[in-house]
Amino acid sequence: MTESGLQAYAPLLIHLLIASALAGALTAASVLVGWRRPNRAKQQAYECGMEPTGDAREPFSVKFYLVAMVFILFDVEAIFLYPWAYIYRDLIKLGPSVGLYGFAEMMVYIAILLVGYFYLWKKGALDWHKY
Repeated sequence: MTESGLQAYAPLLIHLLIASALAGALTAASVLVGWRRPNRAKQQAYECGMEPTGDAREPFSVKFYLVAMVFILFDVEAIFLYPWAYIYRDLIKLGPSVGLYGFAEMMVYIAILLVGYFYLWKKGALDWHKY
């Protein structure tokens, strides 16, 4: 890289150094100035405002994993569908065959997602009243 190319990264480097110094200074100030009054209630694990009971190593229900799969499917769909919709008009401008190829690829993607949705539907993961 040329010297001018390296100079373009100088503001980023300065920003990172200032942010790191500020984070370190605030953490050090908190450790030095903060009150330490430990007691039994503060040392206990916090479980969403509820008293923790039982063993932490209990297995999760399969329903938890099915709900996680639903979240991942919706999340991945949104990640790939929005950029495709944004550039689809440009694909058509490149040529009808390119636009058709882009459309066909998205239909294959949506078909794969639908297989996942049907699987979750058959397993009962979309029935929210059971939970």
